[in-house]
Amino acid sequence: MNLFADIRTRVLDCLDQMVAEGTLPADLSTAAVSVEPPRDASHGDMATNAAMVLATPAKMNPRAIAEALAAKLLADPQIAVAEVAGPGFLNIRLNPDVWQGIVKAVLADPTYGQSSLGQGQKMMVEYVSANPTGPLHVGHTRGAVFGDALARLLDYAGFDVTKEYYINDGGAQVDVLARSVYLRYLEAHGQEVAFPDGTYPGDYLKPVGEALKAKVGDAFVDKGEQFWLEEIREFATEAMMELIRADLAQLGVVMDNFYSEKSLYGTGLIEKAIAELDAKGLIYRGTLEPPKGKMPEDWEPREQTLFRSTAHGDDVDRPVQKSDGSWTYFAPDIAYHYDKVQRGFDQLIDVFGADHGGYVKRMKAAVSALSDGRVPLDVKLTQLVKLYKNGEPFKMSKRAGTFVTLRDVVDQVGPNVTRFHMLTRKNDAPLDFDFDKVLEQSKDNPVFYVNYAYARVNSAVAKAGAFADVSDTTLAGVDLSGLTHDAELTVIKKLAEWPRLVEIAAKGHEPHRIAFYLYDLASDFHALYHQGSSDEALRFVQEGDSDTTQAKIALIRSVAIVILHGLGILGVTPAEEMR
Repeated sequence: MNLFADIRTRVLDCLDQMVAEGTLPADLSTAAVSVEPPRDASHGDMATNAAMVLATPAKMNPRAIAEALAAKLLADPQIAVAEVAGPGFLNIRLNPDVWQGIVKAVLADPTYGQSSLGQGQKMMVEYVSANPTGPLHVGHTRGAVFGDALARLLDYAGFDVTKEYYINDGGAQVDVLARSVYLRYLEAHGQEVAFPDGTYPGDYLKPVGEALKAKVGDAFVDKGEQFWLEEIREFATEAMMELIRADLAQLGVVMDNFYSEKSLYGTGLIEKAIAELDAKGLIYRGTLEPPKGKMPEDWEPREQTLFRSTAHGDDVDRPVQKSDGSWTYFAPDIAYHYDKVQRGFDQLIDVFGADHGGYVKRMKAAVSALSDGRVPLDVKLTQLVKLYKNGEPFKMSKRAGTFVTLRDVVDQVGPNVTRFHMLTRKNDAPLDFDFDKVLEQSKDNPVFYVNYAYARVNSAVAKAGAFADVSDTTLAGVDLSGLTHDAELTVIKKLAEWPRLVEIAAKGHEPHRIAFYLYDLASDFHALYHQGSSDEALRFVQEGDSDTTQAKIALIRSVAIVILHGLGILGVTPAEEMR
């Protein structure tokens, strides 16, 4: 049930009647007609822009359209008031029984809020994709939380979602990892070692060096890297991926696929992707102008093989092969996305860190070219996280050597608090993460406030259960006609927004909207709870009056159910009780 969609359908039906009667001209597009909550709740329950968007194409006064539409809408038993406002907006008020029906819908329908928006389209969400050179840091944590919540949201909205991690194991950084592990291996054999600049000195490689010693003994001691580089590279990469998988599991993130960059080399996949672009006339030999600002690593002042990415919206053409015949960093990324297209995904989403902003246009150009514009790619950038404790910047992890790890964060506050707070800002906005404030028990802490609402509902339900049947099945059938107080209706109206909010968040790829909504719903619930302190008629448990109690418990149980759905999208387990 989506009440806003239902009322919009009713508006469109009335517009069709007006066309049939000759009040409106035929062949008007109604795609821009919306029904949404008014900015000012005092204006009504819903507002439609129908008259405003149809006035120009219909060559009519918008107020005339709005007045005729209002008369039609008033014939609907759901609608109590339809008033024209301003130049032609139409404000609508619904009868109380419509709102009471929302509570019944939440209790009776376990899929309330879920959407068929995706219509089963295959959606790939690639996220984290950190270099396998060490534990995940706090920046990866934000990308992991955002990507996972987005995948859950899209699944809830009816998409067939695949979650994938691209392992960057084909570049020079993995050779550096192997050399760093070799130093820890020598250390495990009792040698004194020093870590040159550019290597990875973190303590997390000590057990890897020990494990390598246990596997090969002294076979590699004092040997040139030609004897050990490839084998240690494989060993170290797998060890790091085990560490990364464990880090993600700490956060409740489980991938469907791990895709190795290395699998693209020596298999013809890169060559095939570039040949596909060549067949479209998008590959040529040329020399690029020197770039302005910071010089990218793949730029050469000589002729090389270029991808005509400007034909698909990029600012400049991009090199895919260097003058010595080796591939640029961009070439395997093209091949990887070509493989995504070949796997039949209808839409692609990449979640990158803020430092990959320069990659957005080139990746979109590549996917557009490879799919002939059929497969859209949305690249979401996650901005930096600033960590604080006791009002001071949180220091780096000794274990990692250079940064705060995902485990540092989760060990401090737990996975649920970490996930929720990481979604209290839009992905492309900087985020402050204060270890003290995210554990604070106050209204200013969204994590606490939403959990407290859920726990308060459970407490009231348990108390009412001592003398009334408060099962959801029973509650869905009780008389709710007494739920007419403004504070109660405010809560119900927020519940009615849930299906609409899900679709808005899914369309915009914005899971933070779910966190915002849950905070607003919890605020409306807590306001109702506190009004019960001064107005006994609003208390959830009415001693000796099982009928009234059941109606009020039905309302707050519907709040708990929607909170549970929302937290599920965020990947957060609710607190059943709070002390």
